Amino acid sequence: MDAAVKIDIYFETFKVGQVYELGSYTVSEEQILSFAREFDPQPFHVDAELAAKTIYGGIIASGLHTASIFMRLLYDGLLCRAASMGSPGQDELRWLRPVRPGDTLTARGTVEELIPSKSKPDRGLVRTLYEVSNQKGETVMTMRGLGMFGRRET
Repeated sequence: MDAAVKIDIYFETFKVGQVYELGSYTVSEEQILSFAREFDPQPFHVDAELAAKTIYGGIIASGLHTASIFMRLLYDGLLCRAASMGSPGQDELRWLRPVRPGDTLTARGTVEELIPSKSKPDRGLVRTLYEVSNQKGETVMTMRGLGMFGRRET
């Protein structure tokens, strides 16, 4: 982490119902192909000719690539300033629409639940509904996440 970044987001910072915008990212065809060739080489991710003949009608990003882009937006938009302690897991990951070359993805989170730790008073869990949309405002991915955050020293 950049030493110049000030930690100013703690477990107590979050409020149920709070919505936070995480920023945007435009994905290129080159990035889609590069990611898919290494991690998810299904034809509709790596071969334009074959992809054109699928139900998608062209190259689309791997869902895991979309999730990785989301993770970068989450870090840049929130975690880089937070007392993040990682995550015990994510739930309900859904890919609702294909992500295509040139799409600009925008992410946001809505806090659903705050769970103070009973056994470790220095932390708590924040359950958040994350939504990723394209430039048309169509939701392309949703996920419910659990983030573990340190508490402010008292």
